[in-house]
Amino acid sequence: MKKLITVLLTVYIVLLSGCAVFNKDIKDIEVDAITDPKANMGGYKSYAWLGAAKILNDPSKKWQPLKMDVTGDIKYLIDRELRKQGINSDTKNPDLAVAFFVGVDMEAMQLKDDPTTQGDVLENIPQGALVVTLINVKTGYVVWVGLAKANIVEGASSELIRERLDYAVSKMFKLLK
Repeated sequence: MKKLITVLLTVYIVLLSGCAVFNKDIKDIEVDAITDPKANMGGYKSYAWLGAAKILNDPSKKWQPLKMDVTGDIKYLIDRELRKQGINSDTKNPDLAVAFFVGVDMEAMQLKDDPTTQGDVLENIPQGALVVTLINVKTGYVVWVGLAKANIVEGASSELIRERLDYAVSKMFKLLK
């Protein structure tokens, strides 16, 4: 239980942190990862899914486009990246448990510079974060956390959202050491 609280606290902190300035290029997405210094990431060869969660503040239902399964797309991308790392799915005797959390706040507010008044104004800037955790099954401890954060593109097509998710997950797993 203590370990679960630590993971959820990490997600909460990430969701409260600020996001990058948005432009239509995917490179505005900030990606980082933290590895437990005691973990031998090269020693892990198998994984099983622990779960996925969405934390969504979107009363107007503007975020997820129709005909898109964001959770399924993220799971597919994580599976792909783990296989690239030589870590394969094994539901019977895994070394790692994998979980991810998606947080979206379509009503997030942020200070923006207003050149006409030469001061800051408060604007609605939808924000999102993706946190992926790898947990050592034997010890129950989190050994790696990857995170991505960015402003949300309102009205984005499914293709653009998939492109941004692909970029974030790929870049995140390049930091797996």
